[in-house]
Amino acid sequence: MCRFLAYSGEPVFLSDLVCAPAHSLVHQSLHAEQGKTETNGDGFGIGWYGERTEPGIYRDISPAWSDENLVNLCAQVRARTFFAHVRASTGTATARTNCHPFVNGRHLFMHNGQIGGYHRIKRRLEALIPDAFYDGRRGSTDSEAIFLLALANGLAEDPIGAMAETLATVRDLMRAASVTEPLRFTALFTDGDEIVAYRWACDARPPSLYFRETEAGLVVVSEPIDGAKGGWQVVPKGGTLRARRGGPAVVKGPEPARRRIAA
Repeated sequence: MCRFLAYSGEPVFLSDLVCAPAHSLVHQSLHAEQGKTETNGDGFGIGWYGERTEPGIYRDISPAWSDENLVNLCAQVRARTFFAHVRASTGTATARTNCHPFVNGRHLFMHNGQIGGYHRIKRRLEALIPDAFYDGRRGSTDSEAIFLLALANGLAEDPIGAMAETLATVRDLMRAASVTEPLRFTALFTDGDEIVAYRWACDARPPSLYFRETEAGLVVVSEPIDGAKGGWQVVPKGGTLRARRGGPAVVKGPEPARRRIAA
């Protein structure tokens, strides 16, 4: 599995959160504590919003702990909203196009989890993505396929309903292919102004997700970046978090639409 971090609030240097803390995302790329694997060395990525509507993005296949360019870039870039991700592949190739976050227009998306038996439904799942969105597919991951199908289902307008519909469709494909491995989906989506975080799974075992609100802004992480749980709140299993930049985070528990995913 992967580790990630998202921030939204007053502009800060990326290094303040991605590199500097004792248990930073760069540290987690080598020594994660709450992931399925301790090492997340199959690439990394950052996406940030600066002066333009569309985000900047930098991704590479080298491990985050050994990439000097990542450290230097994070020390120079200050952003109001940004995503950062370190990857542990669940079966697809280690390639720059498979590194998160994924971008489409002004939107960013990143994921920790997997579609069980993805290779058995990949062709059918991709066939559901309309050409207008499939033209933007660059890699081969299940994460990017979910993102593009969700956009086609109206993710930008209804982040909760569109994602629930998308994952219910994935579950239907899995059942049709007699896939018994779980669908696990802890993910983040943003347009630069609002962040939406999901912690869903069909087996009630979604990857971890925490958040902390400060005077500066909101931080959402796979695991606490200071190595301690104090001050961090847990997004509940089956829950979602939504927050507009400068506003409070709203966390909701499981709803009927999301329970369709576990059916």
